[in-house]
Amino acid sequence: MRNTSVRRFCCCFDRILFLLLTCILSTLSAEFATAQTYTVLHEFTGGSDGATPAAGLAIDAEGRLYGTTTGGGASYGTVFELKPAGGGWVFTPLYSFLGGNDGAVPGGGVIFGPNGTLYGVTSAGGGSNFCPAGCGSVYNLRPPPRACSRVLCPWIEDVIYAFQGGFLDDGRGPIGNLVFDPSGNIFGVTEFGGVHSAGTVYELMPSNGSWTENALYSFLYSQTDGGFPQAGMVLEGTNSLYGTTADGGEYTGGVVFGVTRSGSGWTESLLHSFEPTTDGTLPIGIAADGAGNLYGGTLFGGPDDAGTVWQLSQSNGNWMFNVIYPNSGDTCGVAGPLTLDTAGNIYGATCDRVFELSPSGGGWNYTELHHFTGMDGSSANGSLILDANGNIYGTTYSGGGGNCPDGCGVVFEISR
Repeated sequence: MRNTSVRRFCCCFDRILFLLLTCILSTLSAEFATAQTYTVLHEFTGGSDGATPAAGLAIDAEGRLYGTTTGGGASYGTVFELKPAGGGWVFTPLYSFLGGNDGAVPGGGVIFGPNGTLYGVTSAGGGSNFCPAGCGSVYNLRPPPRACSRVLCPWIEDVIYAFQGGFLDDGRGPIGNLVFDPSGNIFGVTEFGGVHSAGTVYELMPSNGSWTENALYSFLYSQTDGGFPQAGMVLEGTNSLYGTTADGGEYTGGVVFGVTRSGSGWTESLLHSFEPTTDGTLPIGIAADGAGNLYGGTLFGGPDDAGTVWQLSQSNGNWMFNVIYPNSGDTCGVAGPLTLDTAGNIYGATCDRVFELSPSGGGWNYTELHHFTGMDGSSANGSLILDANGNIYGTTYSGGGGNCPDGCGVVFEISR
């Protein structure tokens, strides 16, 4: 009888020990599975490499990163490349803006055009009688036609459109990333100018080796319309553009707008006006998923005045607004467009952290991926980008070192 009790005790103990070990191993496996490593790939100095990047990055099929800085170089900003090589990264300045007709101070990142070269905007320069420093430009950047024997070989820049400003409907101060449609037309926004001086939506159409500008819309900056967009748009299908303005709308908290092709023209509509205390205020940028839902963040407002992450979805022809995450504990909200992966996860950044929102049971789980210390970067205000392996790349406007009062910013990677 005693031996039976001992055997039962041992059997029970073994099962408990097995379950305990299984639980521990499962926990460790989960921790290893979600572990990530933050690495500074480049720390800007404020010299020829540039300073204070204010936009996200582009990535090519070889894993090379491309971005812009608002300062450094010849003092008017740069375009750069970061190339993986031998387990590290090699930084190369591609172009330094001179502040004249070539443009000054990139107002967004770069994107790849149909021909594989880079396109972007500058907020100033470009040449204009109305703007003393220039009203901004859209530029194309391409590598030299022949192999270069020097260590640094600047790429070739062409201004494909220079904004004229004033009360003309082409606007001034282009900002945010551009977007191409399948026909090779370019769409973008200006922060200022236009008929009502509150910004514009524009189109550039290729024609016999040059480009023709078409002003699609001038914002009214009223209770029924937005004003002063601060980020680019997304294209859904071939006929619908969506974006945000930082101001205007019913509560002056900014709006989400749509511009839809209608016959031979375009029609603008207001999708949502932000109420600062519940929705957030100062929306900057927009993202879209494959189901036609729109996502974005706000810099301020919301229940804790720390910004929000929001979703707009269509139902019976109407747009339904929902705050999916009210930021709390942040010193500032989302300062740039969000990024979505194929699994529906959302990635974004604030001035002090990088985060992920994952759909779960009809709600969203929040995960902090990195908290900036200042030495490793600060004030991430551009969109993030993911590579084929799920690694995350981005920039910070300040932090790090260099000859800038608060640091000249960094390019970072979060490997997973």
